[in-house]
Amino acid sequence: MTEVLAPARRFRRLFVGRPMQTGQLEETLLPKTLALPIFASDPLSSVAYATEAALVVLLAVSAASAHLVFPISIAIATLLAVVVVSYMQTVRAYETSGGAYIVARENLGMLPSLVAAAALLTDYVLTVAVSISAGIFAVTSLAPSLSGHKVALSLGCLVLIVLVNLRGVRESGLLFALPTYLFVTAVGVLVVAGVVELATGHAHRAVVPHALPVGTGAITLFVLLRAFSSGSTALTGVEAIANGVNAFRRPHGKNAAQTLAILGSIAIFLFLGVSYLAVHLHARPSVTASVVSQIARAVFPAGSFASFMYYAVQGLTLLVLILAANTSFQGFPRLSALLAHDRFAPRQFTNLGDRLVFSNGMVVLATVAGVLLWIYGANTNNLIHLYVIGVFTAFTLSQAGMVRYWFARRSARWRVKAVVNGVGATATGVVALVVIDTKFTEGAWLVTVAIPVLVLGMLGVRRHYDRLARRMRAGAAAVVAAPPAHNTTLLVVEQIDQAAEAALRIARAISSDPVRVVHVPARGTDPGIRARWFKLAGEPLEALDPSLGVTEAVLEQVWRLPRSESDFVTVVVPELFGSRSLLEQMRHPRELVLKFRLLSEPGVVVTDVPVMRGTVEPEPSRLIARVLVSGVSAASMRAVNYAQTLDIDDVRAVHFAFSRADAREIEEEWRRHGPRIPLEVDDAPYRDVGLPLLQYLRDLTAEEGTEVLVLLPELYTRGWRRLLHNQRALYVKRLLLLEPHVILASVPYQLLR
Repeated sequence: MTEVLAPARRFRRLFVGRPMQTGQLEETLLPKTLALPIFASDPLSSVAYATEAALVVLLAVSAASAHLVFPISIAIATLLAVVVVSYMQTVRAYETSGGAYIVARENLGMLPSLVAAAALLTDYVLTVAVSISAGIFAVTSLAPSLSGHKVALSLGCLVLIVLVNLRGVRESGLLFALPTYLFVTAVGVLVVAGVVELATGHAHRAVVPHALPVGTGAITLFVLLRAFSSGSTALTGVEAIANGVNAFRRPHGKNAAQTLAILGSIAIFLFLGVSYLAVHLHARPSVTASVVSQIARAVFPAGSFASFMYYAVQGLTLLVLILAANTSFQGFPRLSALLAHDRFAPRQFTNLGDRLVFSNGMVVLATVAGVLLWIYGANTNNLIHLYVIGVFTAFTLSQAGMVRYWFARRSARWRVKAVVNGVGATATGVVALVVIDTKFTEGAWLVTVAIPVLVLGMLGVRRHYDRLARRMRAGAAAVVAAPPAHNTTLLVVEQIDQAAEAALRIARAISSDPVRVVHVPARGTDPGIRARWFKLAGEPLEALDPSLGVTEAVLEQVWRLPRSESDFVTVVVPELFGSRSLLEQMRHPRELVLKFRLLSEPGVVVTDVPVMRGTVEPEPSRLIARVLVSGVSAASMRAVNYAQTLDIDDVRAVHFAFSRADAREIEEEWRRHGPRIPLEVDDAPYRDVGLPLLQYLRDLTAEEGTEVLVLLPELYTRGWRRLLHNQRALYVKRLLLLEPHVILASVPYQLLR
């Protein structure tokens, strides 16, 4: 096997860091000290806005209702404790992933699990938007002159978080740990100092600039429920630890449960402390200053010995609120990867990036959250109405699934465990109904609509992948069982040049039958081209109807030829380039259109023969063929079947394995079901076939006079379904198009329905 070096993409290395091999995944596992700031920054940071969210609801009805925020906070803290204890049981039972999707899938069935997944996906997106907007509000509370730039500041923070997370889970933990711990310390000092001042009679009343309007109505049960549902944002983020259990060091479940216990204790203490101080210091919701800002200024007044603590609290609140979005950047990609593994989401979500993170999920999360920040003007109060529904729906389904789990297994103390999870399911279910009822008309309808839409979308993706899998299995059997294949070669010549001469040589080398050479006359075409071609090639140049255009004229000839599992038509397209740039390739629109259109034609193989203008090289004396395979599928087997029609002695299949397990799997699969041509397995430990493929081919072409025909199986489909497939064929085409002594042939497998 070829020794594979790390891809040397300097621009990406600058921001993301050096790539890591798949075998290094164990090195990225987290100790509890790093896992806490990575997974728990969201619930810890919610103290900055959860109390304020409940106050907004209460004071909009009556000024006398502010004191009710503390008993409401006690109820929320109790619920948080129940959820934390319940999830501690869950992560011990599910050590690979104890998220709501997995628990519901294994205990409640497919549809409840998809509802849980959709609810969590929406919650993760909203966590990013709310956390960042709340963090920027902390900045504008400190510097009101920046209020007009909230959206730009929010998007800038979002980009920064994405870049940090793309560098890897461990790296993001190292960067985020200090601000998170400092925030807990600063707010803890604020709570203790404030309580001491109240107890000793030295407390200052909070100053409320630009306070929100206060109502004069009556406090009703509905108002209390609305305030409770708004303050319940304090519970968001607990699920992330359950989704990321396998990111912890071993034993996964034990370490995750201990981290949950620490999270719950800290979050409850800080949340109740802020709510208590908000009531007794008379802090109120404001347009320009957050409740935490008002409390900090009252406890650490300007000119006092501890006044610097005000700025510390504000600065650290900003940091931790922004970093709270990091919780979603761990949960969303992992959940998306689980869904993709089960064929409910595009398979690209399972791809590990250079730093062994699910980078595609991170990019999608950032994009959707960025759109929400832009649409809602990075306004926390506007976004908060969309919040909580998703997380409480997932909580309920997860805990209900655990109740069934204990009843099914009846392990030690299973009745007690079932009661704990049952209480959690009941409590969160009631809260979910309350939130939907109280916030539906305030914007929560958007989430209640989005969840079923996402479920339907996931079912549609699963249906496509299931149909594809059945067809690929059946197709593979049909291709392998097909009689010996036959190939007809069609060479398209526009002008006589270096590319045309090279294409003629390739066409003759791969075809045991005479090659048909066709030409579509166009304005400005040399009238003596047919005579010159006959003199060069010793065979006629067949002129086609110019009124149809190049693409349609060639297609008409293809349609006249027989094509089946055992009949191929190879269309050889010569191209003469002036440089190796992508722009130069785009200057050949007719060839691009022709090649793309031919991909949709069953039984057609498109062979591109590019030549650099002015290059003078000796004519190769040996042509070998390599088929790039991903497994024993219909697409790969069709390419192998085609390879056996070629008049080439050295034909082999090649697979680039991302891991040892991948290599063993395809070797066993090839031994049992594959065709009788040799298979070579090479390493691609960085999950990128580009550099290993180039190294492999250059080792072959290093032998003087050797040219390699690379056969690329290409799955072709139409419409939105293209988004569900890795576009690796396009990547390989771009990589090999102008590689010296390499000819690329696309062997498409059509999925037109």
